[in-house]
Amino acid sequence: MKREDIEKVISELEALKVKTAAEVEEARVRFLGKKGEITALFEEFRTVDKDAKREFGAPLNELKKAAMAKIEELRESIVEIAAETVREDLSMPGYPLSLGSRHPVSIVRQEIVDIFRKFGYDVAEGPEIEDDYHVFEALNFPPNHPARDMQDTFFVSAGHPNPLLLRTHTSSVQVRTMETQKVPIRVVCPGRVFRNEAISARAHCIFHQVEGLYIDEGVTFADLKQAILLFAREMFGPETQIRMRPSFFPFTEPSAEVDVSCNICHGKGCNICKGTGWLEIMGCGMVDPNVLEASGIDSTKYSGFAFGMGIERIAMLKWQVNDLRHYFENDLRFLREFSTAVEV
Repeated sequence: MKREDIEKVISELEALKVKTAAEVEEARVRFLGKKGEITALFEEFRTVDKDAKREFGAPLNELKKAAMAKIEELRESIVEIAAETVREDLSMPGYPLSLGSRHPVSIVRQEIVDIFRKFGYDVAEGPEIEDDYHVFEALNFPPNHPARDMQDTFFVSAGHPNPLLLRTHTSSVQVRTMETQKVPIRVVCPGRVFRNEAISARAHCIFHQVEGLYIDEGVTFADLKQAILLFAREMFGPETQIRMRPSFFPFTEPSAEVDVSCNICHGKGCNICKGTGWLEIMGCGMVDPNVLEASGIDSTKYSGFAFGMGIERIAMLKWQVNDLRHYFENDLRFLREFSTAVEV
């Protein structure tokens, strides 16, 4: 080892100039990296005679400290230059910010709720983790009744007289509303629900519903039909027609499935409606007297109707989306298609 080797590195450090952070890093590696010049001098220092160590030890340590200080000084100068550049460029146009959009399910949910608000309905919400009583028993699902098999359930705590579960429908919100509010009751209940189903283009284990409930004196099936007809024409257009097919639900009697005239082919038949000219949108019916009595409402004085629809189903019909999974995959290419659906 020679004194000239140390002085040479000192001269290189003093002459060092950089313009970017990348160049600062290159300089650090060049002098202080594992294979850097100063590191090589320390490796060589290990082999010198004991008497020479006193001569070169202190200068080498000073050199390393000087190199570290120089690198830090250069790094700070780059930061200051960058900050100064930002201050000088404040008058330049900024980067364009692309606005996102609301999720199509949220768009349709809000549209449905707004329609029924115009009809005088309030919005009611409830817990997603519910008990068996509010999801099934209070809605006329007796224990071990075959009707419970209509909805394959995710249980949170099974084996309990009133086990907790992920609600399979927002009808549980209707029960809680009937328990806490006085008649007349006119509410819609939007929310997320869960069923243990295989995920496919037509089904998912998570989806969203909007259910409605109207209870008062003298409510009839004709009132139910008129409410659904008004909703369908608000949602799908003034020429929309509806038809009702007999069905079964434990909590309503009589019960019906509701179809709307296809807004794509206008009843002529297409691949969306499978050539029938009709599209199914919801189930409905008159609230069963047992359900009213279970919530403390006198079924001899009051009557009511209920309905429920899947939000994804309405969105599929509204925008002709043929695969339910698109709503849950967060694919930005799909979501950007709805950026003009509403004002953001």
